[in-house]
Amino acid sequence: MSKDIRPELGLRQIVNVSGTMTTLGASIAVPQAIEAMHRSLPQFFEMSALHRYASEVIADLTGGEAGFVTASCASGITIRVAAAMTGTDLLAIERLPDAGTLKNEVLMLSGHMVSFGAPVEQMVRLAGARVIPVGQATSSSAYQLAGSITDRTAAALFVVSHHVVDYAQVPLKTFAEICHARGVPVIVDAASEYDLRLFLAQGADLVVYSGHKFLGGPTSGVVAGSKQLIRACYLQNRGIGRGMKVGKETIIGVSAALTAWKTRDHAGIRARERAALDTWVAALAGRPGVTATIVPDPTNNPLDRLKVTIDPDEARITAWNLASRLAAGDRPVIVRDHEIEHGHFFLDPCNLHPQEEHLVAERLLEELGKAALSNDVISTPIEEVWLEREKAILNWPD
Repeated sequence: MSKDIRPELGLRQIVNVSGTMTTLGASIAVPQAIEAMHRSLPQFFEMSALHRYASEVIADLTGGEAGFVTASCASGITIRVAAAMTGTDLLAIERLPDAGTLKNEVLMLSGHMVSFGAPVEQMVRLAGARVIPVGQATSSSAYQLAGSITDRTAAALFVVSHHVVDYAQVPLKTFAEICHARGVPVIVDAASEYDLRLFLAQGADLVVYSGHKFLGGPTSGVVAGSKQLIRACYLQNRGIGRGMKVGKETIIGVSAALTAWKTRDHAGIRARERAALDTWVAALAGRPGVTATIVPDPTNNPLDRLKVTIDPDEARITAWNLASRLAAGDRPVIVRDHEIEHGHFFLDPCNLHPQEEHLVAERLLEELGKAALSNDVISTPIEEVWLEREKAILNWPD
């Protein structure tokens, strides 16, 4: 019997070259996390002690004073904002999201107010806080940040992501120095980041990482930072955090993934990823209207992707139509398409099962070959593509 459960459920066996995307299930869980979760499910735990164990594991790997496991990075943002607002005041924790007289303003650079599937600022508002934008989307300055701090400022949130504006922004080190000068704690959202120590070293008080992306654990967020603020995060389980609680299997699973991270063969992983990239470059070489370029990760994670740029006049198909065709049928290949309207998409090798890189190459050549036979350029107006995506969302579960 096949180990792949998808056919039993009537679901397509997709190949993920989009990356560590929540919409696709994030990542391949590491064996250590799977085994640990399996072993935990029949057992009972004192959950406070289990959280304490996870805190020690997180602190060891990140260099933070303590750590806390949340249901996701999104809930991690909400819980960390709540912690900055309430501290360890149990009555205030019970009253949220009614902030009352608490400090409830959270500063964010305007260029960081992005969507990761939902608006980042909505995660802040869930705690009962107000987002105060700093600067403009395309620029922010130190004086704008300093001038936005008031006696109502509870925290400042800094987002590290490929979605944010990546130029003319206040860097984290400066951001933290300005905030700390006025006693404002700095929260960093580093959901898809590889370096588990960098952001605390640059001045963050709390950082959240995804437990289910590069770490390869179950769906979760891993918060690290100061013991005082982590304690306040933990106490949110008595308030709004109750609806975002994690189970024993999640805490055990992400702790195992964190422990495994210390001995993972990162160099070997990079070598396998590079081999996949080279396979795709070779397959696309000489294809009319196709330019394949290996590019580094935009937030300096130690990995590369393949940028596939499509000239529709020569390839006879637009980038978005090609991506749509790759994602259709019985052998769907899902590409990284967040910049698709610019005429390119990316192939991310980090979540491939063995030999899947060859299937990706085959599907690319198959769809490009079909398009080359078309008398007319296959081109659906991009605005229609976007509207169809909205329609599909609104039609769920049909």
